[in-house]
Amino acid sequence: MTPTQQATNERFERGLRALAEIDGQAGQKVIDSLADIAPEFGRYLIEFPFGDIYSRRGLDLRSREVATIAALTALGNAAPQLKVHIEAGLNVGLSRDEIIEIIMQMAVYAGFPAALNGLFVAKEVFGQS
Repeated sequence: MTPTQQATNERFERGLRALAEIDGQAGQKVIDSLADIAPEFGRYLIEFPFGDIYSRRGLDLRSREVATIAALTALGNAAPQLKVHIEAGLNVGLSRDEIIEIIMQMAVYAGFPAALNGLFVAKEVFGQS
């Protein structure tokens, strides 16, 4: 195995561990759903966001999910991803009230439509938990 292959495998393994810790089954479902159309993209999702970014020092997983929920809410058009990350937020220790406050805060910076969309996604996720 070349050093490049070894580094790629280490990123992948680190990413799988982070994905399981953060998203549990929800994250794996996203990866699995790509298997028949873009399996390489699934691998990229494991290696870069989870193997490289989420695994960095400097922020704990809870803080990373606060930032991610805020960013996805602000986008206003990423409901499926927001759903996964609200579940991840709950998984890493955010409370429902904290998630609602994060989403409501985005009304100031991203507008009421984006915050409303986020709140409806949260309502859906909370109804399932």
